[in-house]
Amino acid sequence: MKHIIIFFLIFLIGYPYTIQAQEVETAMSDTLKMSSDQMSVAIPDSSIAAVLKSADSAAIPAVTKMKAEFKPNPTTATLLALVPGLGQIYNRKYWKLPIVYGGFMGCLYAITWNNKNYQDYSTAYQDIMIDYNNGNPLPEDEWHNSWKEILPNGRDYAEYLRNTQFHNQLKSRKDYYRRYRDLSIIITVGIYALSIVDAYIDAQLFDFDISPDLSMHLEPTVTPRTNYSSRTYGINCSLTF
Repeated sequence: MKHIIIFFLIFLIGYPYTIQAQEVETAMSDTLKMSSDQMSVAIPDSSIAAVLKSADSAAIPAVTKMKAEFKPNPTTATLLALVPGLGQIYNRKYWKLPIVYGGFMGCLYAITWNNKNYQDYSTAYQDIMIDYNNGNPLPEDEWHNSWKEILPNGRDYAEYLRNTQFHNQLKSRKDYYRRYRDLSIIITVGIYALSIVDAYIDAQLFDFDISPDLSMHLEPTVTPRTNYSSRTYGINCSLTF
């Protein structure tokens, strides 16, 4: 009986430690199992890993900006055209520059040339009339050279001084060059205005669509007879835009 009691006491004392050891062993096995499961989930397949790696290493294509189509502003073109040629340059119509600058250079040359001749003949006419109307004729060496330089060398200056027809010729040439000088100025102003208008219209109609199928068709036509008019024959003209 004594041995039974001692065995029972030893069993009661060791039972809690046995249960605790079993619980620790169970927890460790669960932890190891969970770790193995996580590792199996975390490690992907080799093919999938290769695809992901290549996707990560692929360069992201740069976003290319679309270049906006050029369309000139009519107001800007008009303001720039105040300086001859700048409006055409702004509209990118470079082939018009020789026309604009050629017109201006030709007009400026015409103005300069006509004005020079006008000044020469105007001075000659005024000086010869002074010499002619002088009550006390001056010696020939004191006459003005402006009208004498127009005559060829060796001519009798006194004869031309008294020749009223020669006076009228000088006056006529003076008026001729003055008229063409003024006309050249008017043409220059006209070319300047046209260059401004051209720049404005060119910018305004820059994107105007002109179909290449412009054509004209002619075909015979017959108007049927009615109670009020007889049958007529004609030609029908149609334009295709």
